Amino acid sequence: MASANATFTEMVTTTLRNHATDVVDNITENNALLRYMKKHGNIETRSGGYEIAQPISYAENSTYQRFSGLDTLNVNQSEVLSAVKFDWQQAAIHVVASGRELRMNNGKEQMINLVKARINAAKATASNNMSIDLYSDGALSNQIGGLATLIQTNGQGTVGGINSTTYTTWRNQFREISGTNTWTKATIKGEMNALWLNCVYGQEKPDLLLSSHDFYAAYEESLQDNQRYTDATMAAAGFETLKYKTANIVFDTNTNFGTTAERMYFINTKHLMLIQHSEAQWTQDDEKKPINQDGVVIPMYWMGNLVCYNRRRQGILIDAA
Repeated sequence: MASANATFTEMVTTTLRNHATDVVDNITENNALLRYMKKHGNIETRSGGYEIAQPISYAENSTYQRFSGLDTLNVNQSEVLSAVKFDWQQAAIHVVASGRELRMNNGKEQMINLVKARINAAKATASNNMSIDLYSDGALSNQIGGLATLIQTNGQGTVGGINSTTYTTWRNQFREISGTNTWTKATIKGEMNALWLNCVYGQEKPDLLLSSHDFYAAYEESLQDNQRYTDATMAAAGFETLKYKTANIVFDTNTNFGTTAERMYFINTKHLMLIQHSEAQWTQDDEKKPINQDGVVIPMYWMGNLVCYNRRRQGILIDAA
């Protein structure tokens, strides 16, 4: 007869490996930004590399000229390409059971309940912490650089290895509302309009606005009877979406992005990508047995980062006073 340890490991392995996207889906379905990015193909898997590197265009070709007849043409080479580089960051979560628990739950039904409870707890924990990280400034040890890293309240910072003090085209757009708590439902759209114009360049424009509850509520109240949901998929998933110009506006919340955060991100998701490693997408590793403890540990690993390829097209509305 199989031991309780072996039964537990087999059940966890069957549950997770036969449904490899279980944890990943739980994370993306419970975060408005990740769900939107997944829907639009902005979650990318890579097989390796010392860093996450991506070529970017940071300048226009300087050889454009108007000429007549036999005027000398400008054939000088233009430096238009550079690269952004982001570190691989890692996260892990473990499904753990002590030998005592395993032996007490040795019956098939009891073991199923134990495994189900442990896996559900792991999925919920991973989901909550990834949501926090996605809005973070990357200040915690080994934390990914979230939106507060990529889209900063003063537009500046060194992001992806590029110093925006030196390269001003690498700065994101920002707008701080004047005064202290002076914004209202009557003024919020005017503030949004002003920032929106700075984020638009030709056909390039934000397609997703992520708001804290306070700004979202003010915008919603400004619409009153004209309120309407615009994304049936997002609404069906529990995310209330309103329309602002051509963009969807969604509210979100966690410890980094609370209900009174007074922030609204204007995101052009064309230039935002979640990169993850092909061998660490909340991927289950082999069972571990501690040498000095009676129990079983089954780890799951994730490795990647949130990256931005064009900060100039991103923006943030704040009331920092």
